[in-house]
Amino acid sequence: MLNRTWIESRIPHKGAMCLLDAVESHSDDEIVCTTLSHRSPGNPLRDDTGLGIVVGIEYAAQAMAVHGALRDGDSASSRGGYLVSARDVTWSAQRLDLLDGPLSVRAQRLSGAASTIMYRFSLHAGADEILSGRATVVLDAASVDPSIAATGTGTP
Repeated sequence: MLNRTWIESRIPHKGAMCLLDAVESHSDDEIVCTTLSHRSPGNPLRDDTGLGIVVGIEYAAQAMAVHGALRDGDSASSRGGYLVSARDVTWSAQRLDLLDGPLSVRAQRLSGAASTIMYRFSLHAGADEILSGRATVVLDAASVDPSIAATGTGTP
């Protein structure tokens, strides 16, 4: 199992913003990660009302980033990506912070090209699927839109 230290060394998110604790399993097409960070009062995505279910999309995006790093191997030139769309998102819980036990965060690569990848993602609390959807990631976004390199947002 790959731990949080390994994950932080491969994705841009550090400290409390690294939401995943471990990689449970992975293949060329999918990844399963686990975490307890949704229970932490210090979770940086938490607001006065708690940790809303929509934050689960960020958990899934981080799993996709870890999957990309695994596919790239130990290459220091792992390509960064931007989540550009989330579609067909459904959920069965309102808040992540109220869920006991670890979350399982799953991402399955559906298709990919030189600059875009589509994933199906889901979050599970025990046997219950609490969030699912599809996401599209653009790789090397700065090469597609140079304004991203300058601002980080794609807006001049």
